[in-house]
Amino acid sequence: MKKYSLTLLVCLSLFLINACATNLKNVDVETLAKSTVSWDGNTLPDYPRGRPEITILRIKIPAGATLEMHKHPVINAGLMLSGELTVITEKNETLHLKAGDSIIEVVDKWHYGKNEGSKTAEIIVFYAGIVNQPITVKATQRDK
Repeated sequence: MKKYSLTLLVCLSLFLINACATNLKNVDVETLAKSTVSWDGNTLPDYPRGRPEITILRIKIPAGATLEMHKHPVINAGLMLSGELTVITEKNETLHLKAGDSIIEVVDKWHYGKNEGSKTAEIIVFYAGIVNQPITVKATQRDK
């Protein structure tokens, strides 16, 4: 009886795998970003030790707005959904993003963003940190 059940299970599994694969023929996968360096060319740091914590933010920056100087102590990457954004480091390195662009952000480097466009810039950002570690530090917190 066990041999019959195992054969039936294998046949059913193969049928389901084939059925699922048939339905996946129209799936399109596009790599938007894959890198070991941030947009400024610096090598990304090793992941910190500790319990992993992933944060995903949708950030909307109004037209004409300038964010304050800040840095991210964790690796993060984003995808511009709409609008435009200019990212500028403390050393005046500049990156211009538009809808559809991806970014692998600088880590532990002071920078800010500004929306010089005429509509709201919207970006989704994924942060790979650890529990109780901030994902953003503002310049006003430098001496704290």
